[in-house]
Amino acid sequence: MSVATPARTPHSDVPTGRKPVTGHVGAGLFDPKQLLRSFPDAVHKLDPRAMVRSPVMFVVLVGSVLTTVFAVLDPTDWFGWAIAAWLWLTTIFANLAEAVAEGRGKAQADTLRKARTDTVARRLDPAGAEERVAGTDLRIGDLVVCEAGDVIPGDGDVVEGVASVDESAITGESAPVIRESGGDRSAVTGGTKVLSDRIVVRITTKPGETFIDRMISLVEGAARQKTPNEIALNILLASLTIVFLLAVVTLQPFATYAGAPQSMIVLIALLVCLIPTTIGALLSAIGIAGMDRLVQRNVLAMSGRAVEAAGDVSTLLLDKTGTITLGNRRAAEFVPVRGVTAAELADAAQLSSLADETPEGRSVVVLAKERYGLRERHQGELSHAGWVPFTAQTRMSGVDVDGRKVRKGAAGSVAAWVREQGGTVAGDADGIADGIAAAGGTPLLVAVHDAGGARVLGVVHLKDVVKDGMRERFAELRRMGIRTVMITGDNPLTAKAIAEEAGVDDYLAEATPEDKMALIKREQAGGGLVAMTGDGTNDAPALAQADVGVAMNTGTSAAKEAGNMVDLDSDPTKLIEIVGIGKQLLITRGALTTFSIANDVAKYFAIIPAMFAVVYPGLDKLNIMQLSSPESAILSAVVFNALIIVALVPLALRGVRYRPTSADRMLRRNLGIYGLGGLAAPFIGIKLIDLLISLIPGIG
Repeated sequence: MSVATPARTPHSDVPTGRKPVTGHVGAGLFDPKQLLRSFPDAVHKLDPRAMVRSPVMFVVLVGSVLTTVFAVLDPTDWFGWAIAAWLWLTTIFANLAEAVAEGRGKAQADTLRKARTDTVARRLDPAGAEERVAGTDLRIGDLVVCEAGDVIPGDGDVVEGVASVDESAITGESAPVIRESGGDRSAVTGGTKVLSDRIVVRITTKPGETFIDRMISLVEGAARQKTPNEIALNILLASLTIVFLLAVVTLQPFATYAGAPQSMIVLIALLVCLIPTTIGALLSAIGIAGMDRLVQRNVLAMSGRAVEAAGDVSTLLLDKTGTITLGNRRAAEFVPVRGVTAAELADAAQLSSLADETPEGRSVVVLAKERYGLRERHQGELSHAGWVPFTAQTRMSGVDVDGRKVRKGAAGSVAAWVREQGGTVAGDADGIADGIAAAGGTPLLVAVHDAGGARVLGVVHLKDVVKDGMRERFAELRRMGIRTVMITGDNPLTAKAIAEEAGVDDYLAEATPEDKMALIKREQAGGGLVAMTGDGTNDAPALAQADVGVAMNTGTSAAKEAGNMVDLDSDPTKLIEIVGIGKQLLITRGALTTFSIANDVAKYFAIIPAMFAVVYPGLDKLNIMQLSSPESAILSAVVFNALIIVALVPLALRGVRYRPTSADRMLRRNLGIYGLGGLAAPFIGIKLIDLLISLIPGIG
């Protein structure tokens, strides 16, 4: 996944083979049982110290208290008691929306707590001797030994050995994974279990700050900070609340002058119905639910800010191998130079690949067997041979046997080897290699040094296949206004061919960590937000610089610390889903804000005519719903104001469906559905409630 050097070898980019899984802690969507379980928490949230964080709902709470006091002073006033009761229900329903969202997080946290166990660690002292200590006594930098059957006592990096690890408690993936020292698969998580072999782990976190501890804290919502967009919306709602509060306060002198003074209960009811209570009640639940949807997909967001930023991303950086392509390049063709037969090239390529245990090397052996009928040979059959294994330094593999030397590897390395042996490179070898690279493949030269001297026999064409549906997904991102950039260590010719086949907007070839950082800074300098994935230590600077940095769980601790999201499935393509979830969060917030403000306009037509129709009969023309009485009109509006919050809880938790489209079309759609819907719903709902109230003897 990560790019260690500008010139990536054909064999160096081997994927982990992990498959994405469904979220193991994902809660189902809204259901009535969740309301019942969350109701006690909603009542506990009536504490004014908690309510004051939402100015809109704090005003409703104060109004509930005042109407209750006035109702107590006049116990025979059924209208006062009814208004007081429904204002309290409005406040509780608002808390219920947040309690349901938090309740889902608590259920997820309970699942995670099962993975957190108090373990005994086998710590190594400076002399190398083992001592048994409690896992809570470990400190950063301690070395611990873990063998088959041991639970890893804390987060850290493998510094010695290789082992198979069961991470199902964290990721939900039943298949074990390999963790080894060095490279990008060295990070281990406390609470996971070693299945085989022995490793030495260097602890990288303090007790209580492990990955599982942070996950529990985050999914419970304790560390969820308000995002800039959410803070701005809260300021807007607070401003509207102040404006309507002043309007209602100044209304009473005018009403008294007109000879129609209003009771405090009516004025409080008017205030509650005019301020944007619907979005004020659901705002926190929308934010929590956005993070919850990520957790359901096995993505841990370190903050709500990261989720929101994902919705505003303008540039997406995607690694080629394993993300855009399948990752395991396979031999597709043997292309001999002039004067050499394809069978001769296939025989030499197979022989030189017997010591190459990479997927590419294995595919060469298989292709030679299947296409040219060559028997699959093994190293054991050539015990007298001198094997040359592939290394990142030589970028070649081969064998010295029966008086000849055979080599296969990167074009530059093999060509240099031929010249060192006193031979020459065939004139058409470079042209064949360039043609393969231009077509998006990877060329491997095959050469031999025998009695005829050193010479190149031909080229093996390795092909990395673009995943199905990638072009369509990139086209979808383009409709969302997101620019996609493919990051690869391949040469520019190969990168260009793959980019054209996949349909990405741009590419960065022979990428180094510095190149990635420079690209991100350029995009951000233009006012854009950038998202990227990474798993290696050398990805950490870019992950930290990106607005949305998604670190793979299989990656190093440095990468996970640098990013603001961690994908527990280590699936790089999930970045596309994350962007969709971020946009869904922003759209849901915008849609419900539109609905809430439209609601207020409609409720205005229910209450204002009812307040002054007796003094100004002409206002009865505004009573377009033909409500039965002033008391019924006001009470119906208050009841509707409370019930609409409960009705919208499922939508706030599930999110408004997102369709990739332009901003203009999205705005028109939201205004059409949630704007007009917000205007129409109160007229229908308030009228139905009024009809029911009018049937009650002594009220209608």
